[in-house]
Amino acid sequence: MFKIHLSARPARPGAAGRPAGPDDYHRLTPTLMLTMGLVGVFAFLQVYSVQSILPQLQQDLGATVVEIGNAVGMTVLAVALISPFIGMLSDAMGRKWLVVASVFALAIPTALMTQVQTIQGLWVLRFLQGLAVPGVSVVIIAYIGEEFRGTSMVRVMTGYVAGTVLGGFMGRFLLGHLTEFMAWRTAFGVMALLNFAGTWLVWRGLPASRHFVANAHFSSGMATLGQLLRNPNLRVACALGFTVLFSLVGMFTYVNLHLAAAPYHFSPGGLANIFSVYLLGAFVTPLAGRLIPRIGARGTVLLSVAVSMVGVLGSLVQSSWGIVAGLAAAACGIFVTQSSTMSFIARRITHGRSLASGLYYATYYCGGFVGAWGCGMAYEAGGWQGTVATLIAVQALGWLIVWRFMPGPMAPADRAQAPTRR
Repeated sequence: MFKIHLSARPARPGAAGRPAGPDDYHRLTPTLMLTMGLVGVFAFLQVYSVQSILPQLQQDLGATVVEIGNAVGMTVLAVALISPFIGMLSDAMGRKWLVVASVFALAIPTALMTQVQTIQGLWVLRFLQGLAVPGVSVVIIAYIGEEFRGTSMVRVMTGYVAGTVLGGFMGRFLLGHLTEFMAWRTAFGVMALLNFAGTWLVWRGLPASRHFVANAHFSSGMATLGQLLRNPNLRVACALGFTVLFSLVGMFTYVNLHLAAAPYHFSPGGLANIFSVYLLGAFVTPLAGRLIPRIGARGTVLLSVAVSMVGVLGSLVQSSWGIVAGLAAAACGIFVTQSSTMSFIARRITHGRSLASGLYYATYYCGGFVGAWGCGMAYEAGGWQGTVATLIAVQALGWLIVWRFMPGPMAPADRAQAPTRR
């Protein structure tokens, strides 16, 4: 696997003000792994939570299929728009404080949802939620790439991704079940309290940076931006990321409308239970940390996308249990793809990591917004079958991009000659 040589790097401040060296990288402990998982949980607790109550929101707010789908799409659109700028801000001002502040900021529009009365008002607040997410999702990739090395970096990355999977599940599961015995506006208040509590947990548990070097010069940042836009490794990761979130958002938004309609008639709690398949993703994703070093990010992605496509096709069966099984396979494939792609970025991009993460998430979440809109159009035109056809076409495109353009593991001789920075 690709290794980053540190000998050419300038000395960086380490613990207690001494120069940072190889021994200053954070070592894995159970507490550290738990903290990284919690960062992922609280970053994504709110992002997709509304999916489990979309049919109820559609009825109460008088929205169309595409309008209620955009309640998901507005959040991911905001993430796409702000991600590159958050990357620049973090490269200039630091990591931990921005992560903690963003977890706190997610709670504020969530609390305001207790007062929402129209679909347009829900869009605004969901958009504001999305503006806070990149302060975690973008910055934490740069943080991991700087503070860990080798297999530790891969394990921490997969642990964080597992946390995002668990957070995505918990948001949908909790909001759906809370809505079974309280008004959905009150349930949003409970969700806000969880993020306020998460702010304290992340602040206490996340170690301070040891290898961060500020880059506050705008001209330098623009030069780095130009270099990253020409980097073929980042381009292929961005293209793949577009297809990944397109699939995840499109699938888990409109399957709720499919299962809430005849002949299934799932309640909000029943729809929330569907997202238990996310727990499989939380279990499977850390296994990618063992698979990636063996067959490389390219091989792992080709395999995981293929598994996801099989799962999407499996959701066409009539049995509700068959649909759930298809969703589980599709979700596991998507989560492993995301983990592999993030590890690929962390290993291959050695300069301007936070900005690179921002560019990746900009295209990744653009895919989510387009998925919410495009799959909504497909659902209106052809029901769940039309949505599945759209998902398969996009996933096949992602597989072909990886097969054609993503490099495999570097040979030992090439690793020895690899430059230390780009």
